[in-house]
Amino acid sequence: MTAAAEKFFKNNNALPTMPEVASRLIRSFDDENISLNAIADLIGKDSTLSAKVLRLANSARYSPSHQISSLNDAAGALGMDTLRNLSLAACISGAFPVIKGLDRALFWRHSVTTAAYARILSQMLRLDADTSYLAGLMLRTGQLMMAMEEPEMVADVEAHAAEPGSRFSLEEHRFGCTHADVTASLASHWHFPAAMVEAFKDANTPMEIRPFSLMAAVLHLAEVLADAAEHHDNPAQALLVAVPELVEHLHLDLAYLEAKITAAGDVASDVEQLLH
Repeated sequence: MTAAAEKFFKNNNALPTMPEVASRLIRSFDDENISLNAIADLIGKDSTLSAKVLRLANSARYSPSHQISSLNDAAGALGMDTLRNLSLAACISGAFPVIKGLDRALFWRHSVTTAAYARILSQMLRLDADTSYLAGLMLRTGQLMMAMEEPEMVADVEAHAAEPGSRFSLEEHRFGCTHADVTASLASHWHFPAAMVEAFKDANTPMEIRPFSLMAAVLHLAEVLADAAEHHDNPAQALLVAVPELVEHLHLDLAYLEAKITAAGDVASDVEQLLH
Protein backbone atom coordinates (compact mmCIF):
# COMPACT_ATOMS: atom_id res chain seq x y z
CA MET A 1 0.00 0.00 0.00
CA THR A 2 1.24 3.50 -0.75
CA ALA A 3 2.19 5.83 2.10
CA ALA A 4 -0.12 8.49 0.62
CA ALA A 5 -3.09 6.10 0.90
CA GLU A 6 -2.15 4.69 4.32
CA LYS A 7 -2.12 8.15 5.93
CA PHE A 8 -5.93 8.05 5.93
CA PHE A 9 -5.77 5.13 8.39
CA LYS A 10 -3.51 6.72 11.03
CA ASN A 11 -6.54 7.41 13.20
CA ASN A 12 -7.56 3.86 14.16
CA ASN A 13 -11.00 5.03 15.25
CA ALA A 14 -11.74 6.13 11.68
CA LEU A 15 -11.58 2.59 10.28
CA PRO A 16 -15.15 1.35 9.75
CA THR A 17 -15.95 -2.13 11.02
CA MET A 18 -16.66 -4.69 8.34
CA PRO A 19 -19.99 -6.28 9.36
CA GLU A 20 -19.61 -9.96 10.25
CA VAL A 21 -22.46 -10.93 7.90
CA ALA A 22 -20.67 -9.16 5.02
CA SER A 23 -17.42 -11.03 5.78
CA ARG A 24 -19.27 -14.35 5.72
CA LEU A 25 -21.14 -13.45 2.52
CA ILE A 26 -17.80 -12.65 0.84
CA ARG A 27 -16.34 -15.95 2.04
CA SER A 28 -19.37 -17.73 0.56
CA PHE A 29 -18.12 -16.77 -2.96
CA ASP A 30 -15.53 -19.54 -2.59
CA ASP A 31 -18.07 -22.17 -1.50
CA GLU A 32 -19.53 -23.80 -4.60
CA ASN A 33 -21.87 -25.91 -2.46
CA ILE A 34 -23.49 -23.05 -0.53
CA SER A 35 -27.26 -23.16 -0.75
CA LEU A 36 -29.76 -20.36 -1.21
CA ASN A 37 -31.29 -21.18 2.19
CA ALA A 38 -27.86 -20.97 3.84
CA ILE A 39 -27.43 -17.45 2.44
CA ALA A 40 -30.93 -16.52 3.69
CA ASP A 41 -30.11 -17.94 7.14
CA LEU A 42 -26.89 -15.93 7.23
CA ILE A 43 -28.74 -12.69 6.40
CA GLY A 44 -31.35 -13.58 9.01
CA LYS A 45 -28.73 -13.29 11.77
CA ASP A 46 -28.84 -9.49 11.33
CA SER A 47 -32.32 -8.10 11.94
CA THR A 48 -31.59 -4.65 10.45
CA LEU A 49 -30.15 -6.23 7.31
CA SER A 50 -33.09 -8.66 7.06
CA ALA A 51 -35.57 -5.77 7.17
CA LYS A 52 -33.65 -3.91 4.43
CA VAL A 53 -33.49 -6.97 2.18
CA LEU A 54 -37.23 -7.61 2.56
CA ARG A 55 -37.97 -3.96 1.77
CA LEU A 56 -35.75 -4.12 -1.32
CA ALA A 57 -37.23 -7.44 -2.45
CA ASN A 58 -40.69 -5.85 -2.41
CA SER A 59 -39.57 -2.75 -4.34
CA ALA A 60 -40.79 -1.88 -7.82
CA ARG A 61 -37.41 -2.82 -9.34
CA TYR A 62 -37.99 -6.50 -8.57
CA SER A 63 -41.76 -6.25 -9.14
CA PRO A 64 -42.72 -9.30 -7.08
CA SER A 65 -45.94 -11.04 -8.07
CA HIS A 66 -46.93 -11.25 -4.39
CA GLN A 67 -45.94 -9.67 -1.08
CA ILE A 68 -42.60 -11.12 0.06
CA SER A 69 -42.77 -11.63 3.80
CA SER A 70 -39.81 -13.89 4.67
CA LEU A 71 -36.14 -14.16 3.76
CA ASN A 72 -36.70 -17.61 2.25
CA ASP A 73 -39.46 -16.10 0.14
CA ALA A 74 -37.04 -13.31 -0.88
CA ALA A 75 -34.38 -15.91 -1.69
CA GLY A 76 -36.78 -17.76 -3.97
CA ALA A 77 -37.93 -14.59 -5.71
CA LEU A 78 -34.50 -12.96 -6.16
CA GLY A 79 -32.14 -15.91 -6.61
CA MET A 80 -28.68 -16.40 -5.08
CA ASP A 81 -26.74 -13.68 -6.94
CA THR A 82 -29.22 -10.84 -6.46
CA LEU A 83 -29.91 -11.76 -2.84
CA ARG A 84 -26.22 -11.82 -1.95
CA ASN A 85 -25.39 -8.66 -3.91
CA LEU A 86 -28.27 -6.69 -2.37
CA SER A 87 -27.22 -7.84 1.10
CA LEU A 88 -23.59 -6.86 0.52
CA ALA A 89 -24.68 -3.44 -0.75
CA ALA A 90 -26.79 -2.95 2.39
CA CYS A 91 -23.98 -4.15 4.69
CA ILE A 92 -21.21 -2.08 3.15
CA SER A 93 -23.20 1.13 2.75
CA GLY A 94 -24.29 0.78 6.38
CA ALA A 95 -20.69 0.43 7.60
CA PHE A 96 -19.85 4.06 6.78
CA PRO A 97 -21.05 7.14 8.65
CA VAL A 98 -22.78 10.13 7.08
CA ILE A 99 -19.94 12.45 6.01
CA LYS A 100 -20.38 16.19 5.91
CA GLY A 101 -20.15 17.69 2.43
CA LEU A 102 -20.69 14.38 0.58
CA ASP A 103 -24.18 13.62 -0.73
CA ARG A 104 -24.76 10.13 0.72
CA ALA A 105 -27.58 9.12 -1.63
CA LEU A 106 -25.67 10.34 -4.70
CA PHE A 107 -22.49 8.59 -3.56
CA TRP A 108 -24.14 5.20 -3.03
CA ARG A 109 -26.22 5.56 -6.20
CA HIS A 110 -22.92 5.94 -8.07
CA SER A 111 -21.36 2.99 -6.21
CA VAL A 112 -24.31 0.66 -6.90
CA THR A 113 -24.26 1.76 -10.55
CA THR A 114 -20.51 1.05 -10.75
CA ALA A 115 -21.16 -2.39 -9.26
CA ALA A 116 -23.93 -3.18 -11.76
CA TYR A 117 -21.81 -2.05 -14.72
CA ALA A 118 -18.80 -4.01 -13.43
CA ARG A 119 -21.06 -7.07 -13.44
CA ILE A 120 -22.17 -6.42 -17.05
CA LEU A 121 -18.56 -5.89 -18.19
CA SER A 122 -17.36 -9.00 -16.34
CA GLN A 123 -19.98 -11.12 -18.12
CA MET A 124 -18.77 -9.76 -21.47
CA LEU A 125 -15.10 -10.35 -20.58
CA ARG A 126 -15.58 -13.72 -18.80
CA LEU A 127 -14.69 -12.62 -15.29
CA ASP A 128 -16.50 -13.73 -12.13
CA ALA A 129 -19.62 -11.56 -12.03
CA ASP A 130 -20.23 -11.64 -8.25
CA THR A 131 -16.63 -10.70 -7.40
CA SER A 132 -16.81 -7.89 -9.97
CA TYR A 133 -20.06 -6.60 -8.44
CA LEU A 134 -18.52 -6.49 -4.95
CA ALA A 135 -15.34 -4.81 -6.24
CA GLY A 136 -17.39 -2.23 -8.15
CA LEU A 137 -19.49 -1.54 -5.06
CA MET A 138 -16.32 -1.01 -2.98
CA LEU A 139 -14.30 0.98 -5.53
CA ARG A 140 -15.12 4.49 -4.27
CA THR A 141 -15.29 3.67 -0.54
CA GLY A 142 -11.72 4.90 -0.18
CA GLN A 143 -13.06 8.35 -1.01
CA LEU A 144 -15.18 8.19 2.16
CA MET A 145 -11.99 7.64 4.18
CA MET A 146 -10.43 10.62 2.38
CA ALA A 147 -13.49 12.77 3.09
CA MET A 148 -13.31 12.00 6.82
CA GLU A 149 -9.83 13.56 6.90
CA GLU A 150 -9.95 16.15 4.10
CA PRO A 151 -13.61 17.04 3.45
CA GLU A 152 -12.87 20.34 1.65
CA MET A 153 -10.35 18.79 -0.76
CA VAL A 154 -12.70 15.90 -1.57
CA ALA A 155 -15.55 18.37 -2.15
CA ASP A 156 -13.24 20.33 -4.48
CA VAL A 157 -12.47 17.15 -6.46
CA GLU A 158 -16.18 16.40 -6.82
CA ALA A 159 -16.89 19.98 -7.93
CA HIS A 160 -14.37 19.61 -10.76
CA ALA A 161 -15.01 15.96 -11.74
CA ALA A 162 -17.37 16.78 -14.59
CA GLU A 163 -15.68 14.57 -17.19
CA PRO A 164 -16.28 10.81 -16.80
CA GLY A 165 -13.17 9.18 -15.36
CA SER A 166 -11.54 12.47 -14.29
CA ARG A 167 -11.81 11.77 -10.53
CA PHE A 168 -8.68 9.57 -10.68
CA SER A 169 -6.33 12.25 -12.06
CA LEU A 170 -7.85 15.06 -9.97
CA GLU A 171 -7.21 13.08 -6.77
CA GLU A 172 -3.71 12.04 -7.85
CA HIS A 173 -2.85 15.72 -8.35
CA ARG A 174 -4.28 16.82 -4.96
CA PHE A 175 -3.54 13.85 -2.69
CA GLY A 176 -0.71 11.93 -4.36
CA CYS A 177 -3.06 8.92 -4.46
CA THR A 178 -6.59 8.13 -5.64
CA HIS A 179 -9.74 6.75 -4.03
CA ALA A 180 -8.87 3.36 -5.57
CA ASP A 181 -5.50 3.36 -3.74
CA VAL A 182 -7.25 4.14 -0.44
CA THR A 183 -9.86 1.46 -1.16
CA ALA A 184 -6.99 -1.01 -1.67
CA SER A 185 -5.71 -0.10 1.82
CA LEU A 186 -9.21 -0.40 3.30
CA ALA A 187 -9.75 -3.78 1.60
CA SER A 188 -6.40 -4.94 2.99
CA HIS A 189 -7.36 -3.81 6.53
CA TRP A 190 -10.65 -5.69 6.06
CA HIS A 191 -8.77 -8.85 4.93
CA PHE A 192 -10.31 -8.96 1.46
CA PRO A 193 -8.84 -11.47 -1.03
CA ALA A 194 -5.36 -10.37 -2.18
CA ALA A 195 -6.41 -10.42 -5.85
CA MET A 196 -9.16 -7.87 -5.16
CA VAL A 197 -6.80 -5.62 -3.18
CA GLU A 198 -4.39 -5.69 -6.14
CA ALA A 199 -7.22 -4.87 -8.57
CA PHE A 200 -8.13 -1.77 -6.54
CA LYS A 201 -4.48 -0.71 -6.47
CA ASP A 202 -4.19 -1.11 -10.25
CA ALA A 203 -7.56 0.45 -11.15
CA ASN A 204 -6.19 4.02 -11.52
CA THR A 205 -4.15 3.33 -14.64
CA PRO A 206 -4.85 -0.24 -15.80
CA MET A 207 -3.01 0.19 -19.13
CA GLU A 208 0.25 0.96 -17.29
CA ILE A 209 0.19 -2.16 -15.09
CA ARG A 210 2.15 -5.29 -15.99
CA PRO A 211 0.98 -7.97 -15.99
CA PHE A 212 -2.31 -6.53 -17.24
CA SER A 213 -5.16 -6.89 -14.72
CA LEU A 214 -8.55 -7.53 -16.30
CA MET A 215 -10.35 -6.86 -13.01
CA ALA A 216 -8.59 -3.48 -12.63
CA ALA A 217 -9.61 -2.63 -16.20
CA VAL A 218 -13.24 -3.58 -15.51
CA LEU A 219 -13.29 -1.40 -12.39
CA HIS A 220 -11.92 1.63 -14.24
CA LEU A 221 -14.38 1.17 -17.11
CA ALA A 222 -17.31 0.70 -14.71
CA GLU A 223 -16.52 3.94 -12.88
CA VAL A 224 -16.33 5.86 -16.17
CA LEU A 225 -19.72 4.40 -17.13
CA ALA A 226 -21.23 5.29 -13.74
CA ASP A 227 -19.92 8.85 -14.13
CA ALA A 228 -21.49 8.99 -17.60
CA ALA A 229 -24.82 7.74 -16.21
CA GLU A 230 -24.75 10.38 -13.46
CA HIS A 231 -24.15 13.15 -16.02
CA HIS A 232 -26.55 11.62 -18.60
CA ASP A 233 -23.69 11.21 -21.10
CA ASN A 234 -23.63 8.57 -23.83
CA PRO A 235 -21.81 5.54 -22.32
CA ALA A 236 -19.91 4.47 -25.44
CA GLN A 237 -18.82 8.03 -26.18
CA ALA A 238 -17.68 8.51 -22.57
CA LEU A 239 -15.41 5.44 -22.81
CA LEU A 240 -13.98 6.53 -26.17
CA VAL A 241 -13.11 9.94 -24.73
CA ALA A 242 -11.81 8.77 -21.33
CA VAL A 243 -10.06 5.44 -22.08
CA PRO A 244 -9.78 4.81 -25.86
CA GLU A 245 -6.64 2.64 -25.48
CA LEU A 246 -8.39 0.41 -22.94
CA VAL A 247 -11.45 -0.01 -25.18
CA GLU A 248 -9.17 -0.99 -28.06
CA HIS A 249 -7.02 -3.31 -25.93
CA LEU A 250 -10.08 -5.24 -24.75
CA HIS A 251 -11.80 -5.21 -28.18
CA LEU A 252 -14.94 -4.03 -26.41
CA ASP A 253 -18.12 -4.26 -28.45
CA LEU A 254 -19.49 -0.85 -27.47
CA ALA A 255 -22.81 -1.28 -29.28
CA TYR A 256 -23.47 -4.51 -27.37
CA LEU A 257 -22.35 -2.91 -24.09
CA GLU A 258 -24.67 0.04 -24.68
CA ALA A 259 -27.57 -2.33 -25.39
CA LYS A 260 -26.88 -4.21 -22.12
CA ILE A 261 -26.75 -0.94 -20.14
CA THR A 262 -30.01 0.25 -21.72
CA ALA A 263 -31.70 -3.09 -20.99
CA ALA A 264 -30.57 -2.93 -17.34
CA GLY A 265 -32.44 0.34 -16.83
CA ASP A 266 -31.95 2.38 -13.65
CA VAL A 267 -29.75 -0.06 -11.75
CA ALA A 268 -29.69 2.12 -8.61
CA SER A 269 -33.40 2.95 -8.42
CA ASP A 270 -33.75 1.45 -4.94
CA VAL A 271 -30.68 3.06 -3.36
CA GLU A 272 -32.80 5.22 -1.01
CA GLN A 273 -34.26 2.05 0.55
CA LEU A 274 -30.73 0.68 0.89
CA LEU A 275 -29.74 3.62 3.08
CA HIS A 276 -32.68 3.65 5.53
